[in-house]
Amino acid sequence: MALTIDITPPPPNTQSAATVRLAGSLDTATAPQLEQQLRQILDSQTREVIFDLAKLEFISSAGLRLFALTRKRLNERGGQVSFVHLQPQIQKVFEIIASLPGMRVFSDLQEMDAYLAKRQEEVRGKSKKNQIIDNS
Repeated sequence: MALTIDITPPPPNTQSAATVRLAGSLDTATAPQLEQQLRQILDSQTREVIFDLAKLEFISSAGLRLFALTRKRLNERGGQVSFVHLQPQIQKVFEIIASLPGMRVFSDLQEMDAYLAKRQEEVRGKSKKNQIIDNS
């Protein structure tokens, strides 16, 4: 699945945040595209980035790495990264990562990606079932 990236940079000479809207799949194939577009923000003096994930359907470790890189670079200059509008399956990935600080659980990135993909698919399946029940 493709990744659509829409970046709204902050106005010049302001302390406003840059907003990065993502749609589709942020994985090994699409992460380089996002990394290239984030360079402009990371090389500027932008101190805050908001990732709007309302339309992000899937994330792998490659996407998580980019979020961590962005956070690190902004932290170095006293900035921060925020995330809004997380889909349930993306929220689940964030919960998993938050519950495992400093622990090496996976033997390699492929194993981690397979685990994250399975968890996201489970959450999407539950969401679809709940929608069917709610519409009944």
